[in-house]
Amino acid sequence: MKRLLGRVIAAVLVTAALVTSTTSATATTTSTTQQTDVVSPTPYMGWNTYYGLAGDFTEDTIKSVADSLVSRGLAKAGYDIVWLDGGWQADVPRSAAGDLQPNAAKFPNGLKPLVDYIHSKGLKAGIYTDAGPYIPGKCGLGSGGYYQRDADQFAAWGFDAVKVDYLCGIAADLDPKTVFTEFAQALRNNASHRPMIFNLCNPVTSPDWGNYPESQQSINSWSYAPGIAQSWRTYTDVGFLGDIKFKDVLRNYDANARHPEVVKPGAFSDPDYLGPELGMSDEEFRSQFTLWAVAAAPLVIGSDVRKLSTTSIATLTDPDVIAINQDRAAVQAVRVGAAGTTETWVKRLADGGRAVVLLNRGDSAKTVTTTAAAVGLSGARFTLKNAWTNAVTESAGTISAAVPAHGTALFRVQPARGVPGIPHVTAGIPQVTKVGTDAQPEGVAPVVAGGDELTVQVAVRNDGLLPVFKPAVKVAGGSGWTVKSLTTAPEYLPGGEQATFTFTVKLPAGAAPGSASLTASTSYETIGYGVQRQTTVSPVVVAPEPPDGTVALSHHDWITATSGWMSPTVDESVGGGSPISLAGTTYPTGIGVASPSTVRYYLGKACTRLTATVGIDDAVRNVGPEGGTATFQVIGDGKVLYDSGVVDRDHPKPVDVDLTGVRVLDLFVGDAGDGGYNDRADWAAPTATC
Repeated sequence: MKRLLGRVIAAVLVTAALVTSTTSATATTTSTTQQTDVVSPTPYMGWNTYYGLAGDFTEDTIKSVADSLVSRGLAKAGYDIVWLDGGWQADVPRSAAGDLQPNAAKFPNGLKPLVDYIHSKGLKAGIYTDAGPYIPGKCGLGSGGYYQRDADQFAAWGFDAVKVDYLCGIAADLDPKTVFTEFAQALRNNASHRPMIFNLCNPVTSPDWGNYPESQQSINSWSYAPGIAQSWRTYTDVGFLGDIKFKDVLRNYDANARHPEVVKPGAFSDPDYLGPELGMSDEEFRSQFTLWAVAAAPLVIGSDVRKLSTTSIATLTDPDVIAINQDRAAVQAVRVGAAGTTETWVKRLADGGRAVVLLNRGDSAKTVTTTAAAVGLSGARFTLKNAWTNAVTESAGTISAAVPAHGTALFRVQPARGVPGIPHVTAGIPQVTKVGTDAQPEGVAPVVAGGDELTVQVAVRNDGLLPVFKPAVKVAGGSGWTVKSLTTAPEYLPGGEQATFTFTVKLPAGAAPGSASLTASTSYETIGYGVQRQTTVSPVVVAPEPPDGTVALSHHDWITATSGWMSPTVDESVGGGSPISLAGTTYPTGIGVASPSTVRYYLGKACTRLTATVGIDDAVRNVGPEGGTATFQVIGDGKVLYDSGVVDRDHPKPVDVDLTGVRVLDLFVGDAGDGGYNDRADWAAPTATC
């Protein structure tokens, strides 16, 4: 429901490239229609109104964005489509004569002069419609019953790309393969004989949208779309208007990766738009851009490009990363090895090399490693070009990097030739191996507190053939932190060997709570290339003071808190602003979340008991029956202390847990296996005795 409403507000549009056909208007339409000329043989690039502007755009807005694409260097980098998503149409989308008509207040001159302006800037223009019939209240506009008429109209206006949604289609219970194939034929046979990109945009997934057969969902588009469209959406929206989160980027990337075998020149899987500055950190967005690049995905910016920082513009226009996306082989990356917190993805390139992504999904920095053999290369020496830093090193076969939390490393790898290059050295991330005697959960930033003494290790490995000399590491922490080295550095480090540097780090008793970091500065000398330096950073969390007395835990400062959609709320149901309410009982205190969710507290071994009631908030009684189930766990220092099993909207459960000796407490909510649809979960009256 929430996704459907969000899309109706400003009906979505993604780009898609259609192929021109030499067949006549009477040619038979099938999902395997042969196309003679490929429109957009590499992934198309551009900008779309949806996430950054919603439906709030006018002729002047679009002209301003087109100007910015040119002036900010985005057009030169390849972002050449200016795409109008839902919101361009009149309140009554179709005239009495049956033609689609723009909103006269937004586009007083109509759309043709605007398209001409876009073309005058050396850019292309895209537009949006839906495959189903217009149904007021269900979707913004629809082309059902008017496919050829609308295709001819778009071509006459001069549009170069058409995004075709499925909101009206699903509302009318249509078969997507049938209607999208018919629309594709209409675009190919437009009266102006104009080549137009066709972006097939079916965002329907279950349970996110409700209970639909697989044949109607986006996850089935791969089976027919490559024969009729330049791109096809592979999952639901990557976010909401003005809000794209990294966890949903990963979700869409994983869904997009299911059928790499059907991607080819002119036909691309589409995981949805790029979202710089819409809720992700710069590091997280750089990861999204990296993943979209190796997926051979269309690169369509969803943010308002006029407002983006120079950092975001630099990321979007990086020539080495764009070159990997635009590689003429048009191969989609596949995962090498198992799925997990850290992963390796590889894309075969037209020159025989490989683009290799080392992905860190976790909340703590990690060293991620693979080999040239694992990514399909053979030989004794390999050149590694870091696509983001432009550093070029040489490896004997190991491909490795220190990867920040939610980060990626991207290498272009090929067999080495000529004079040996700079040895590839993996400078390790500072690892907290000891905080007193307490274990640190895997994959999350270590939690430390004022007065703690940490043991920190930094591993430095030479992955090259030649030795490096005088390796040295320095570690720094926060203000007032005391660092002492416990290691004597070796004189040299041979190829294939590793040295570990150990330090003690003491926090002052009054260390300020919040985010902090440990920074390792590594240096070493190389033959013929001088001194090389690398810096790696490991985030840590300095905990607030633990609770004292009998405390409403929702009123105590948490360390971190996540929610499947929106953000955790204190003493209110998530997303609605209403008091916490379970099975008719209202609670004055509590935490409202959507699954999946983790709320983390620092107890410092000061507490003995936690009581609460867990369940699905009564707010879901106003929506449909889908979803609305969750699981609740209380986890102390990585150990499950309480597991609710499946909890539905009618049967909340009591919680009473012994917290003796617990240093870090996690309150976890899962989706009970049916997705997060309608999972408004509550920790009602969570009370800690400390």
